[in-house]
Amino acid sequence: RLSREVGIKMPEVGIFPSASPNAFATGWNRNDALVAVSMGLLQNMNSDEVEAVLGHEISHVANGDMVTLTLIQGVVNTFVVFFSRIIGHIVDRTVFNTREGYGPAYWITSLIAQFVLGILAMMIVAWFSRWREFRADAGAARLTGRHKMIAALQRLGQAQPEPLPDEMAAFGIAGGGLHELFASHPPLEKRIQALQEAA
Repeated sequence: RLSREVGIKMPEVGIFPSASPNAFATGWNRNDALVAVSMGLLQNMNSDEVEAVLGHEISHVANGDMVTLTLIQGVVNTFVVFFSRIIGHIVDRTVFNTREGYGPAYWITSLIAQFVLGILAMMIVAWFSRWREFRADAGAARLTGRHKMIAALQRLGQAQPEPLPDEMAAFGIAGGGLHELFASHPPLEKRIQALQEAA
């Protein structure tokens, strides 16, 4: 029903063996996706809350979030490598006056620049990931009702779900406990507040 409402083909549905309540969506396009929920989520949430979580994941699929996040990660990583090489070249040529080939300064500076720019890139990708979580919450609220989505997030807060593995964390309903600048998900309190303020 949720898939029909957003105009996509029904994704494959999976249940993964975890006592912690969580869910994720993945897939290379809107009409070829997988939505999976944990056994813990089915056992700890009522039907309205499960519906809201599924609405959240279906919103991710309908918005094309999985592909978009992957593309942004790839583009950002490309810029990190590109600019780190430019910085290394400038330092090697202007500070150390290397005229032929590349000296040690190029490689050392490039590695340092890549590390620093990589941290900034992680912050950019994490910001986008948090933004799309708010958008998926809003989509679930439209599909299933705002009160259901708020109740589901409150239930997640009570259960304190364990983070998903790194390769799936950005596509889950609940993220890990990283510092907020690097977290793939906003704090549950902020997500609940955003839904309440939109009412």
